[in-house]
Order: sequence, then C-alpha cells, then structure tokens
Amino acid sequence: MLVFFSSPPFYTENVRLPNADTPLSPKIRNNPKFFPFFKDVVGTMDGTHLNCNVTAEERQTARDYKGTITQNCLAACDFDMRFQYIFSGWDGSTSDSTMFHDACLTDLFVLGGKYYLADAGFPTCESLLIPFRGPRYHLAEWGRAELR
Repeated sequence: MLVFFSSPPFYTENVRLPNADTPLSPKIRNNPKFFPFFKDVVGTMDGTHLNCNVTAEERQTARDYKGTITQNCLAACDFDMRFQYIFSGWDGSTSDSTMFHDACLTDLFVLGGKYYLADAGFPTCESLLIPFRGPRYHLAEWGRAELR
C-alpha cells in the first residue's frame, strides 16, 4: 500500500497541493458555522499507520504505540476527501510532529495565511490549527449551565 500511495501513477494523478487559485471548499464557504471562521483553511492533516513486514532488526523502530508493526504515513486531504499531500515511509514509532517537520523541510509548502486542521499530535505553528489544550468541557456541563 505504501509504495502504491507514494508512486506514479496514483501520486501524480491524484495528489495535488493547493495553490493560490484553489477556491475555498463549498462545505466551508456555504456553512455559517464554519465561515468566516475557517475561511483560510485548505484541508486536514493527520498521520495514519499502515501494517508492514520488516526485518527482525527493524521491528523495534517499526512498532507503534499499540505494539503493532507499522509504517506511519502523513496525509493531507481537502474537504472533498481528495489527497493534497502524502509523505510516507516513516517507522511506526515516529510521531506526527516529526513527520510534519521533515515534510516541511522536504517538499510540503503551505501558502502564507493558509493552514491545515490537525490534531494535538502536531506542533503549534502558523500552517496548522490544532485544538486548544486546556480545560476539558463536556456537553452535559454546558446543558446544566444557566447561560444568560
């Protein structure tokens, strides 16, 4: 799978980084819950683990946090579920933050003023919007609150 995702013809035909002329997704633009708050978002990004077979010497570094032998793959998608970027080949023990840093040094370019939505496993930077790591709120608490 890893070779398939990162090689022609799949990569060259299906993976496209957004450019300055790429329009905002209608799923963002036409939804008042998201627009204008996410007007500069170009997509979402996350790492995904793919099972793999490695040599005995490589098993320890390929072991992910669940103990499975995997390779980690960084993928970015637009809101129509089309790939914008794929960065593959990292061992399963590699963090999303490390892969993102290497991708930025290698060939990932995020336009100025634009950003991707990502989870808390990514670094805080201008090209990613990650969740706030602070107090955790629960819907039940908000339901009982008397907001005036």
